[in-house]
Amino acid sequence: MKNFITSESVSSGHPDKICDQISDAILDACLAQDPMSRVWCETMVTTGTAIVSWEITTKAVVNYNEIVRKTICEIGYDNPESSFDWNEIWVHLLINTQSPDIAAWVDTGWAWDQWIMYGYATNESDNYLPLPINLAHKLARRLEEVRKNKILDYLLPDWKTQVTVEYEDNKIIRVDTIVISNQHKKYISQEDLKKWIKKEVIDFVVWDLIDSDTKIFINPTGIFEIGGPKWDCGLTGRKIIIDTYGWVGRHWGGAFSGKDPTKVDRSGAYIARYLAKNIVASGICDKCEIQLGYAIWVAKPVSIYVDCFWTEKVSREKIINTINSEFDLSPAGIIKKLDLRRPIYQKTATYWHFWRDDVSWEELDSKDLFSKLI
Repeated sequence: MKNFITSESVSSGHPDKICDQISDAILDACLAQDPMSRVWCETMVTTGTAIVSWEITTKAVVNYNEIVRKTICEIGYDNPESSFDWNEIWVHLLINTQSPDIAAWVDTGWAWDQWIMYGYATNESDNYLPLPINLAHKLARRLEEVRKNKILDYLLPDWKTQVTVEYEDNKIIRVDTIVISNQHKKYISQEDLKKWIKKEVIDFVVWDLIDSDTKIFINPTGIFEIGGPKWDCGLTGRKIIIDTYGWVGRHWGGAFSGKDPTKVDRSGAYIARYLAKNIVASGICDKCEIQLGYAIWVAKPVSIYVDCFWTEKVSREKIINTINSEFDLSPAGIIKKLDLRRPIYQKTATYWHFWRDDVSWEELDSKDLFSKLI
């Protein structure tokens, strides 16, 4: 039976991703000086404006206005031609501290709200991500490379990618469709834009999975000169499916960016991914999805659910028992296991929170623990 699965990615200059990066840049700045900082930061950008609102309790001394502008400049909005100039925008800061009631709960290391987190992994790609989101991210990141390295110097910071992969009996067959919409400068013709994006981006990333029947759409609506926040309002946490598994696997409603690791909707999702990835890497199944459920004022998860989609070689009961016996999944335990009180978050705010070689939740140091179950 044939199936087609589609996933998308967006650039660092997409309005929502600008917001994610600003929120995580502020989080990192606080953690760099005070690892015990409590941060919940939300950002909105629109034409000529960045509005940042947060609850922050920290000993750090931070120039928030400078962080906002620096982040926007480094993304590539550094001149009027890009439609959102870091030096000309209005930055509005709305600051509050964390509720003392919430702070008292967090200090215990227990969950301070009810949460449901998911982690997912599959062996269909070398990074244990579903292939559609994997390829969409790779295309988006390649566009970043050719823009910043001036290989295609007429590209501007805002773009989206989309990939549809054809499967048959759960096996990858080919890439069926690729869509790229990229903001660009005025002088480039659509014909040249399509020619060079095909050559320098698509052929560079997915040459081995496309064929003569693959449908490729590059800027299908035509001219895309005005982009970024001038084109579309952006908000922190509005790309949560892109941040995870791209419509494969499930996701609770919580976003990641702008939240310190005491927020279990971030740290819990990271440990769930860590567990799922190590389980699949151990060879005891081909796919794995972990659900962790938390309740207010309860340290450990109230539930752990494992779904291996009928690919498991051992019972799910054995897998769950191993998780329960070998891992401390309280918020404090997760923070300690993954060493999360560090300024490591801004880099996760674009292209992927997962499949990175520089974050603890992607390590495979527990796979032998699960392989022994066979």
